[in-house]
Amino acid sequence: MTTVEIHAQVSAKLDEVRAALAREITGSHDVCLTCSFQSEDVLLTKLAIELDAKIPILFLDTGYHFPENYEYRDRIAAEWQLNLINLLPAKTVAEQEAEFGLLYQSAPDQCCKLRKVEPLFKAIAGYRVWLTGLRREQAKSRALLEESAIFTLPGGKQVLKLAPLAAWTTKDVWYACEQLSIPLLPLYERGYSSIGCEPCTSLPLNPDDPRSGRWGGRKVECGIHIEVAPAR
Repeated sequence: MTTVEIHAQVSAKLDEVRAALAREITGSHDVCLTCSFQSEDVLLTKLAIELDAKIPILFLDTGYHFPENYEYRDRIAAEWQLNLINLLPAKTVAEQEAEFGLLYQSAPDQCCKLRKVEPLFKAIAGYRVWLTGLRREQAKSRALLEESAIFTLPGGKQVLKLAPLAAWTTKDVWYACEQLSIPLLPLYERGYSSIGCEPCTSLPLNPDDPRSGRWGGRKVECGIHIEVAPAR
C-alpha cells in the first residue's frame, strides 16, 4: 500500500470516528473520556476536544506510573489545555504500603481494585457516556469488544460505554497520530507496547502479544473494563 493510500484510508477512519463522537458529544455535558496517555487514548482525546474543548478527561493517578508518563501527561494537558481530572485512590501510596505492604507483588488484583477500579467507577457514575480508547487487537480478552455497549457499575448505575477505535490496528493508530502531528509517550521508543504502572510493566514478554509485559504475565486486565457480576 502506498503512502497516499494509507493516508486516504486513515483519513476515512478518522472521519468515521469524528462522526461517532459528534453524535454523543455535541451539545452534551454528561460525557467523559478516560485517558491513560497511551497512543490510542491520546488520539481519541485529540478528536474529542475538537468537538468539546472542555470534555472531562479522566486519568487514573495510581501514584505508581512511570515518571515519563507523568511528564508526558502534564505536557499534553498544558499544550492542549485539557480539562484533566486526576482520579486519586482513597489512600496514598505510602499509606497503602504501610498497611498492606507491596500489594502489586502480593495481591495485584487488590492493588488494581484500590488504585484503579474503585476511583474510576466512582467517577464514571457521574456521567451518561464513557468514551474509551479500547481496541480489539490489544488483547485476546478484548477480541469481542463492542463499539457501543451498556456498562453496569457496581452500584447498579448504567452508562453507555463507547470504544470508537475498537476495530483499529496499532498501525492505524500510529499513522493517525503521525498524520495529526500528535507526539507519543517516549516509553514506546524504549520498546514498551502496553504501559501501566511502573512496577507492573515490563517490555513485552511475547512480541506477538502487546500486553504480555503487564503484571509479569500473571493477568491481562486491571478490572476497570470488567463489569461486576450482579448479586444473586
